[in-house]
Amino acid sequence: MRNVVLIGMPGCGKSTVGVLAAKALAMDFVDTDLLLQRQRGKPLQRMVDELGTAGFSEAEERCVRALEATHTVIATGGSVALEDGAMAHLRKDALIVFLYLPYETVEKRLKNIKTRGIAMGKGQTLRDLYDLRQPAYRKWADVVLEADGLGVEKTVSRLVEIVRENGIL
Repeated sequence: MRNVVLIGMPGCGKSTVGVLAAKALAMDFVDTDLLLQRQRGKPLQRMVDELGTAGFSEAEERCVRALEATHTVIATGGSVALEDGAMAHLRKDALIVFLYLPYETVEKRLKNIKTRGIAMGKGQTLRDLYDLRQPAYRKWADVVLEADGLGVEKTVSRLVEIVRENGIL
């Protein structure tokens, strides 16, 4: 059975919406950030600090490429869409949904940008990251779910509709 893969910026709700949608759809749930932390035995921010952004991206891609899941909602780390190998692996049997938020909403939601484990290069701003990632999210997305102003419940409801419209269940 097909998977549902959520991509988007940190703070867009991939994990929160993903776990609730998985419950509503009677699907399994995997958060690749949590999977990577469990595999490495350390928080994301520590990995970013120790490995740098390039090393972190390599570790993240290896983690995602090793993931074997069916009938699962998968919440990805915000930078996974930049990793073509990881995305090609996820796309094999999945509907990829981009949870889109405008920059201003992402900025308001991310209060802990320095400790959250976001793969940002030295001197890179949140705006830089946003602008860099948007084309990758759109490139890989089968569907763009515009989540701004919807709140968690409405976003979950819309995601469930999208999954059903696309014949996942």
